[in-house]
Amino acid sequence: MILFASALMCLTTAAAAQPKACFDVIPKPHKVTAADGDPFTLSARTTIVCDAVLASEASFLQQYIKQATGISVKVGGKASRNTIVLRLDKSTVGDEGYNLYANANTITIAAPTAAGVFYGVQTLRKSLPQGKARSIEIPAVIVSDFPRFAYRGAHLDVCRHFFGVNEVKTYIDMLAMHNINRLHWHISEDQGWRIEIKSRPLLTEVGSKREQTVIGHNSGKYDGKPHGGFFTQDEARDIVAYAALRHITVIPEIDLPGHMQAALAAYPHLGCTGGPYKVWQQWGVSDDVLCAGNPETLTFIKDVLGEIVNIFPSQYIHIGGDECPKVRWKECPKCQSKMDQLGFKSGGKRPREEQMQGYIMQQAEAFLASKGRKVIGWDEILEGGLGPDVTIHSWRGIEGAVEAARQGHDAILSPGSHMYFDHYQSRDTEHEPDAIGGYTPVEKVYAFNPAPAELSPEQTKHIIGVQANMWTEYIPTFSQIQYMALPRFAALSEVQWCQQDARDYDSFLKRLPRLVALYRTCGYNYAKHVVE
Repeated sequence: MILFASALMCLTTAAAAQPKACFDVIPKPHKVTAADGDPFTLSARTTIVCDAVLASEASFLQQYIKQATGISVKVGGKASRNTIVLRLDKSTVGDEGYNLYANANTITIAAPTAAGVFYGVQTLRKSLPQGKARSIEIPAVIVSDFPRFAYRGAHLDVCRHFFGVNEVKTYIDMLAMHNINRLHWHISEDQGWRIEIKSRPLLTEVGSKREQTVIGHNSGKYDGKPHGGFFTQDEARDIVAYAALRHITVIPEIDLPGHMQAALAAYPHLGCTGGPYKVWQQWGVSDDVLCAGNPETLTFIKDVLGEIVNIFPSQYIHIGGDECPKVRWKECPKCQSKMDQLGFKSGGKRPREEQMQGYIMQQAEAFLASKGRKVIGWDEILEGGLGPDVTIHSWRGIEGAVEAARQGHDAILSPGSHMYFDHYQSRDTEHEPDAIGGYTPVEKVYAFNPAPAELSPEQTKHIIGVQANMWTEYIPTFSQIQYMALPRFAALSEVQWCQQDARDYDSFLKRLPRLVALYRTCGYNYAKHVVE
């Protein structure tokens, strides 16, 4: 097993007079060029000057410098000697691109948007050596950078195990460090409903609490401990605002029509059998789903989604659509009658139960479109037919994304083979935390190429991004979430940010120790093995 080296790249030895910054960071910038002239000296005399709209970015940079080095820099005033300037400049590349210039007098980070400036700030932050210092030498340099994908996602499931506001905010900070700009927040599930819906109070009064949790991999034994928790709408809005300051969009997922047993425990009349139901205490996929033939089901979906769009301003709302067993629908007179009414026939290309799910998803999509929003759904929704603006989230390999792109739909890649961070990171599973299975080491994450060879260049434009998923059946603590995410987030960030021909795993490994030092400064728990 190769462990992280204790010595950091680009730093001077202990005998050196002054620690130095280095721009061999993760994700690797598009272009870094050494410039002529003396270095910039970062010290307590340094001032950050910014456009008024960049006050948050200046404040973040001030905090990052203090955290890494102990140096307190000032914010405000006019540009002069020993100044870091943050400014908007429409001439730089792309909405999230930036240019960074450093010389003896000034460091300038310029970008067309505040988001671009923020990523320039992250690059400067990650260039700094970790440790108390009176001053830091920053070499004269020109950095030109921009991302490959506009959608750079990471997912967090708070349903199987609940994590509170502060933990979600820390996760957001981890995303920001890696230039990830989408948090896919999974907030409804068989094992717990985690968001307040004022028109349906029992969703949290009943659906957020399970009596106990199965031990291990559905062993039949239970821990006997109640587990629960949910976010009020105000708490969710606070998290959305916290993420927005870091240029991260929170995309909520209300998974439907399956994965709804917690909702059925609260409102049993919405199920095909009428219950009684319990918030599920084991893992897997429940056969009990929303009753497709009950007219109140669509009312429920629209009421829930109506409140969701008032909490989350994101363009996209994720409505799941995965793993919806049709067992109950096949046996339910109301469902069968509704399918007859809609004219769904058996014996065609798609079973009529799949057509029924497509109908439900299309109703949800139309409702969200009326609110000015768009839908993301897991790749199973391809089976029921798609509306014109649906984005496919491909998790069962890349095939769903390929089919979506061929049909002219945008797609996000999250194949379980490479992007499921609830998988083991080592083959030595006896010495690892329990996981759902699989084997996804850092090297495998890094190797993923998000440009399917089957697609033409024009079709490839529909691949809008890549996302890693963090399902929490076997992740009961936030410390373990960090362990499962780090340093795999580092590999993910280069898959998302860097052009394919610019990526090199050996180079990545050489740059990784610097980022790991920042993990330690932040107090993050991370996996120590890189490869076996």
